[in-house]
Amino acid sequence: MTNIYQIYLISDSTGETLDRIFLAIKAQFKNIEYKIYTYSFTRTENQISKILSQAKKNENPVILYSIVDSNLAKYLANNSDEKKIPCFGILGELILNFSKLLNQKASHVPSGQYALNEEYYKKIEAIQFTMNHDDGNLLKDVKKSDIILLGVSRTSKTPTSIYLANKGYKTINIPLVNNDSIPESLKKNPDSFCVIGLTTEAERLADIRKNRMNSLKESQNKDYIDLEKIKIEVDEAKRTFKKFKWPIIDVTRKSVEETAASIIKIHDIYLNKSNGK
Repeated sequence: MTNIYQIYLISDSTGETLDRIFLAIKAQFKNIEYKIYTYSFTRTENQISKILSQAKKNENPVILYSIVDSNLAKYLANNSDEKKIPCFGILGELILNFSKLLNQKASHVPSGQYALNEEYYKKIEAIQFTMNHDDGNLLKDVKKSDIILLGVSRTSKTPTSIYLANKGYKTINIPLVNNDSIPESLKKNPDSFCVIGLTTEAERLADIRKNRMNSLKESQNKDYIDLEKIKIEVDEAKRTFKKFKWPIIDVTRKSVEETAASIIKIHDIYLNKSNGK
């Protein structure tokens, strides 16, 4: 019989960091059955006691926590140990080591990463800009963008743009239908903007488009899902990218996060060249 692990994610903030870390851990193991219990904004001993009492009632409980208050973190760790519940902190040693490295005392303030500072407002501005410039809208604003994504339909332009916006990058995405889809300012000065072409395998793209059509109960546009036409469409897009010497990313087997990481690297290279470094 396979063990079902009861995973308790306990955070003194939103819990987003823990979610991502657990997903990364889970990805390393092929066979793991689990149920997640998420507890965010956990900031008192009373809250922790209640969680541990509940966890003790279940079989195979495991605790993963992110708590910056060292006293509260110790309380959780000690009480988990008493109840013989495996308990793993993700910040304690890391904060301590950085404190030693920087020769500074950590603030131990929960949600410190969500302070309403300049970086926060920059991110909000980037998200608003990106949403307003989705799917080829307001192309007159290309000069205000940090990144411009080009690609045929269903090459992950919008989700990648939104992810980049959450990282603070003002992103415009443009569906590449034909050469006229590209603003004249980009064609005249292809090196003056950080433009990146997204492509994918035609077979994979055909499947994605078919699923999209089915979800919309649409059956009229046969060319949109025709494999041979898609192959021509993808090849023409690649030729366009190469013509203007824009970097190309194949998103076929990439997650949005992986695609965005590659884009950010390209953007850094673009800025270094623009600054003459």
